[in-house]
Amino acid sequence: MKILGIVPARGGSKGIPRKNIALLAGKPLLAYTAEAALAAKSLSRVVLSTDDPEIARTGRELGLDVPFMRPPELARDDTPTLPVLQDVVRRLAETGDAYDAVFILQPTNPLRRVSDIDGAAALFETTGADSVISFVDVEERHPARMKIIGPEGRVLDPPFAEEREGQRRQDLPRYYLREGSVYLTRTKVLMEQHSIKGRDCRAWIIPRERAVNIDTPFDLFLCEQVMAWLAR
Repeated sequence: MKILGIVPARGGSKGIPRKNIALLAGKPLLAYTAEAALAAKSLSRVVLSTDDPEIARTGRELGLDVPFMRPPELARDDTPTLPVLQDVVRRLAETGDAYDAVFILQPTNPLRRVSDIDGAAALFETTGADSVISFVDVEERHPARMKIIGPEGRVLDPPFAEEREGQRRQDLPRYYLREGSVYLTRTKVLMEQHSIKGRDCRAWIIPRERAVNIDTPFDLFLCEQVMAWLAR
C-alpha cells in the first residue's frame, strides 16, 4: 500500500505568529513532525503543503519534499483542510504519482511518535477501514459533567447531563475526543466522498500525556514541560 504523508503548514496563524516554525525546546515546531514522518516505514513520500517561502525552506532543510507551493486561495484563515489535501493529491496525480491513502501530519501535534504513524497504518491495512483517526479519553472532562451557563449566570443541565449529581466517572460511558496526531484516509474517500473520516473509521488511541495540540503560547510552554516529564 502506498501512503502519502501530507504536512499542512500555512504561513498565517493567529494564536502564535509564524506558529509552524515557532521554537519548541530549541527546534522549529515543524521539525518534530518531519522527524517522525521521515523515520516512519509506512509512508512512501512526505510532502509539505505551504504558501510560505520561509516554511518551505525550513521544510526542505528538515528533509521534507516541497514539490510546489500552496495556492494563496487555499491558505486563508477560513480554508478547511480537505481542499488543501485534495490539491496536493490532484497535482501529484498529474505527474503520475498516485497513492492509496493520505496521512495528514499536522505540525501542531509535536508529540506524535513513529509508532503512532506505523501503528495506525498497520491498523488501516488490516481492517480495510476508510480511515484511522486518533482520539484521547476525555477522562474527568466528561460531557455528562458539563453545564450550560444561562441568563444571569444561572447553571442549567444539558440534555446529556449525568443521571445524578456527583456520579463517579467510572460509572459513566467512556467518551473520546478527536486528538489530531493521526488522520489516515483512503484516497478514494478523500477525493470521491470529499471526506476525511469516511463511513468506516477506526480509532488510534493517544495517551493523555501526549495529547498536546499547539495553538497558543501557553500550549508551547505546556508542551515543553510535558516533553521534559516524558524524558525523565
